[in-house]
Amino acid sequence: MAENNSSIKSPAGKAMRQARRKGKTVDVGLYPHNMHPGLVPGISVDEQRHTFGVDKLVFWLTATAIVAFIIWGVTNPQSVADTAAVAFDWGMINAGWLLNIVMILGIVIMLVLSLSRLGRITLGKDGEQPEFSRFSWIAMMFGAGIGVGIFFFGPSEPLWHFLSPPPETVEAGTPAALHQAVAQSHFHWGLSAWAVYAFVGASIAYSTYRRGRRSLISSVFTPLLGLGKTQGVAGRAIDMLAIVATLFGTAATLGLSATQIGTGVEIISGIGEVGNNVLIVIIAVLTVGFIISAVSGVSRGIRYLSNINISLTLLLVLFVFLTGPTLFLLNLIPSGTLYYLSNFLDMASRSLSWGAETLEFQESWTAFYWAWWIAWTPFVGMFIARISRGRTLREFALATMLIPTAILILAFTVFGGTAITFSENGVPGFDGNASSEQVLFAMFDQLPLAQITPFILIFVLAIFFITSADSASVVMGTMSSKGDPAPNKLVVVFWGLCMMGIAVVMLLTGGENSLSGLQNLTILIALPFSVVLLGMMVAFVKDLLTDPIAIRRTYARSAVENAVVRGLEEHGDDFELSVTHAEEGRGAGEGFDSTDESLTDWYQRTDEEGNKVDYDYETGEWADGYVDEALEEQKREQEKLDEEEGDEPQKS
Repeated sequence: MAENNSSIKSPAGKAMRQARRKGKTVDVGLYPHNMHPGLVPGISVDEQRHTFGVDKLVFWLTATAIVAFIIWGVTNPQSVADTAAVAFDWGMINAGWLLNIVMILGIVIMLVLSLSRLGRITLGKDGEQPEFSRFSWIAMMFGAGIGVGIFFFGPSEPLWHFLSPPPETVEAGTPAALHQAVAQSHFHWGLSAWAVYAFVGASIAYSTYRRGRRSLISSVFTPLLGLGKTQGVAGRAIDMLAIVATLFGTAATLGLSATQIGTGVEIISGIGEVGNNVLIVIIAVLTVGFIISAVSGVSRGIRYLSNINISLTLLLVLFVFLTGPTLFLLNLIPSGTLYYLSNFLDMASRSLSWGAETLEFQESWTAFYWAWWIAWTPFVGMFIARISRGRTLREFALATMLIPTAILILAFTVFGGTAITFSENGVPGFDGNASSEQVLFAMFDQLPLAQITPFILIFVLAIFFITSADSASVVMGTMSSKGDPAPNKLVVVFWGLCMMGIAVVMLLTGGENSLSGLQNLTILIALPFSVVLLGMMVAFVKDLLTDPIAIRRTYARSAVENAVVRGLEEHGDDFELSVTHAEEGRGAGEGFDSTDESLTDWYQRTDEEGNKVDYDYETGEWADGYVDEALEEQKREQEKLDEEEGDEPQKS
């Protein structure tokens, strides 16, 4: 941790140095609650005396703007489409580079942090254990972060890249095009997406469960803006922008779900091509399922649906693998993965500087994905932060980036490789003219159990729809309720209905090509939120560098270096280390002001009004006699469970 020269001159720091020089014991009263900043075990948000409730400014301003947009889109979709198209063209030419920078920095930051000593930091208090098992944790992460795209684009995107490769790459229809196709799909759905999810999730989890701040995007900015501004206009503007990004990003997913389910209904019922009216009815029906799930809570509704989701998805991937071109896929999985890794930097370098054709490809593919992931980051980040409490930063980052990426690589290779095989064999529906949803059902139609699989696909797609809507609505409820982890159900349902409304607008503005409306609106929302993510990166790293573990590392490094020098000076080869009072200039904390407000202010406890209150970390008692009844009840339940577990061996 770098030395803060300005803080070294603080009065408290001067008093401490004078005490050291006189050989006196340092007065721990200089610290909040007599606790050195390097020894703070962390503070959870539920240990703080925060007051929650709907933030009227955030809720009503955002709600008014969104409802007005939905009315505009429903009454005059062409006007919305024209406006979005003009703004989209300007944004891609002038600000498309911003999306690339955010995605690249996401990977760099999370890899560096996870592999550094800071990776030992717990996203919670010291010694805190995770709430969910690894399987449930990964399943919920998978269901919230991947959604319907694995089916919508899994078979079709590699097929399209095979038939029409990205500009300046390979010749269509060749073995090189095959590997380029799956690699390009992995690039869009792999590490880049999950690194930025991991970054936002880690920063929120750290801020909430280790620093005790409200569970808000704006809270992450406390090291940069200060507590006053994060709770003022600036912080509220950040939270409103996060809600809008979540609304549009998730609405795009719901729109894709509806179009795929609509195609499934066409196949099963034989009624012919369905229009937007049928798709709107499908959205309305699924909305009822979302409302039922939303009122059941995270631990019950979302966890059960997510476990079903990941199980069925993996079974469908395995089914295609075993009944499709298995030998071909066995070869393509490792070769396509290595091709993706070896060409990662080349694919990441594509931008406007490569020419007009590359820009057109970026508009249709990469930029849309980057915008989609960025728009999803508040929702996915806050959700995976909520389910990842107690994980270390290293485990969280590596698991969040690598496990879903591996699953997606497998799924896209199996689905895409099978679709490409059918295309090479001349099977109808795989010539590049069919839509994404048509390619999916056409692929399963060529495999065994074709009479059953459409029903299973519709069921899985419906669960993805409900899970995404449920998770995102709870997150938006939290963001509009001052970080309340259990927001009012009516607020949650309201944001869910807004998402459905925006999904309908996206379908209407896209006309016959519904995907164009989804792409244009998603990219437009993601561009301003990219600036927010860049600020979050700076704030998160600054937070980590003042963590108690980082402070102890600073002291340890200084103490060992000083001790070795002194040992060599006084004893040559024959010395050992011990802890004792140091002479002037030789202390581990010499030149480091541990009383700097940036190190101590965050763990100063306050009451509901924000007034400072003393707190005893050993007993957990507040100086004003405050007792958290919810925490006490949790303690009693835990003690009861511990006693029951302790009795089991004796009974047996």
